[in-house]
Amino acid sequence: MEHGYEEHMVRRRAELMDRMRAALVVSGRDIDSARLLAVSKTVGVDEVVAAMRAGYTLFGENRPQELARKLEALAARDDVSAGAYRFDMIGNLQTNKINMVLGRAALIHSVRSAKLARAVSDRVVRAAEAAGRPVVPQPVLFEVNVSGEESKSGFAPAELRESLEELAEMPGIAPQGLMTMAPRGDESVARRTFCGLRELRDTCAELCPELALPELSMGMSEDFEAALAEGSTIVRLGRVVFDPLFAL
Repeated sequence: MEHGYEEHMVRRRAELMDRMRAALVVSGRDIDSARLLAVSKTVGVDEVVAAMRAGYTLFGENRPQELARKLEALAARDDVSAGAYRFDMIGNLQTNKINMVLGRAALIHSVRSAKLARAVSDRVVRAAEAAGRPVVPQPVLFEVNVSGEESKSGFAPAELRESLEELAEMPGIAPQGLMTMAPRGDESVARRTFCGLRELRDTCAELCPELALPELSMGMSEDFEAALAEGSTIVRLGRVVFDPLFAL
């Protein structure tokens, strides 16, 4: 890895953290109330290691195969501490790939339906029973299509509200919050989308108090400050982190 790239990573992280802190302060939030997840789906292991050296600890992958590949490659390196990083699954998850994610992803952001939640829960329970150990639920977020775009997956807001009791009773998952993606190109539309997710989370907490749902995974490279203003606790940044040509 070129020294210039590592220097860029250090500078860019400092810039991003300053921007995040400023957005949180303006919104009256604690500066430690949101985390930056570096989306590493388009880069290799060397770039991920450069990001770790710059101070990143939380990463996200879109594909189960790539998640497994990166974790195996990192585990084989002598210059990376096993406890220095965590990977989440943020992309579309198919039922036939669930086993590739369990035990690897600290948090699955993209549980888009009650059917998928049930499949994850069932796999977790079956694996525990086969190993003769207690069930350790998989932490998950429920993906919500707040904007209603046909191109996006996720629970419809009404569907999530109707599914809350069923989701709360699934023994193999530990719901942590909600995730969404906003339409690109219009900050006002993005902000309404993020506001909608926060309001939905608050409604769900009233309807089903046993689901606290503290996490809101929302905001990407183009709109993370708007997401922070609306309560995001995890912003998912890819190009702005790894691409030196992406203008901040």
